Amino acid sequence: MPDTNHIHNLGYQKAIRRTLRSNLTPAEALLWKALQRSQLAGRKFRRQHGIGPYIVDFYCSSKKLVVELDGAGHFTANGEAQDAERDAYLGSLGLKVLRFENELCLQHIESVLATIEAAFQTIVLSSSTTPSPSSTEEGN
Repeated sequence: MPDTNHIHNLGYQKAIRRTLRSNLTPAEALLWKALQRSQLAGRKFRRQHGIGPYIVDFYCSSKKLVVELDGAGHFTANGEAQDAERDAYLGSLGLKVLRFENELCLQHIESVLATIEAAFQTIVLSSSTTPSPSSTEEGN
């Protein structure tokens, strides 16, 4: 597992993060309006947050959740390979990554928000070591 002591918002990325925050895509701007100021289930998100060598679109530290919005460049062989490498690295840190297509976000923002909110619940359930009664008592 990578060293997690000094991986967030590395100094050499500061100017890049600032530029990305100032130049959000339309999909990122729309999603940010819904996530900022802890509007979604009271969870705080950061935008254009550095984690190791990567800058993720949105990050919720309390749930260890990364939300990425993908444009056309992600749907090439090279883009998919880079995303797989990035997701593997983030996963090695115990982070869950959700990916959405830009167009999906622009056309169905409520569905995207519902999926993110549902992920909060699955993260809680997957981190629990005690099975819930409903999962152990089938048919009762």
